[in-house]
Amino acid sequence: MNVAIPIFDGITALDAIGPYEVLSRLPRTRVHFVAAEPGLKRTETGMLALHADATLSALAHPDVVVFPGGFGTRALMTDEQVLAWVRTAHESSQWTTSVCTGALVLAAAGVLDGLEATTHWLLLDKLGELGATPVTRRVVEQGKIITAAGVSSGIDMALTLAARIAGEDIARAIQLGIEYDPQPPFDGGSVAKASPEIIELARGRS
Repeated sequence: MNVAIPIFDGITALDAIGPYEVLSRLPRTRVHFVAAEPGLKRTETGMLALHADATLSALAHPDVVVFPGGFGTRALMTDEQVLAWVRTAHESSQWTTSVCTGALVLAAAGVLDGLEATTHWLLLDKLGELGATPVTRRVVEQGKIITAAGVSSGIDMALTLAARIAGEDIARAIQLGIEYDPQPPFDGGSVAKASPEIIELARGRS
């Protein structure tokens, strides 16, 4: 099984690396980092780079698409080369997924029209403007499309996908293997739990 994770300048690192850590552990699966042009792509902080080994066109029909988010997705929402790749890949994919603002690229390509989907909480309204029905669940399944909310939820999405592909036992074994047992120091990782002051502070930092 071939998994394509498009990367680009301005990507949020964990959006791609979280799903990679899960999906690369599936049996008979290879994860590819792809881009319009191969080479290094800087994350949104500029302090880390990921390497695209293949072009989008070289992997036009992956079995699984995982579109990550980050500030760089703003430009991709009007990049016809990327949007055409998304449409073509989705036509033949077994699964089309996104993390965080990667959902905005799927929506801009028309993949999410009329479907429930999620993204980072700051961009839910934008997701609705692009034709999806935004919801606040951490992982949203709509047939072969799975969208995840912000950043860390990509791990949850990938484990959900792993269970769909290889069965729950394999997914549980992968979860144990990466010791994914979230116990955050603060119970405020969603808008529903955070105080108004923290929400405004987060808005200012995004």
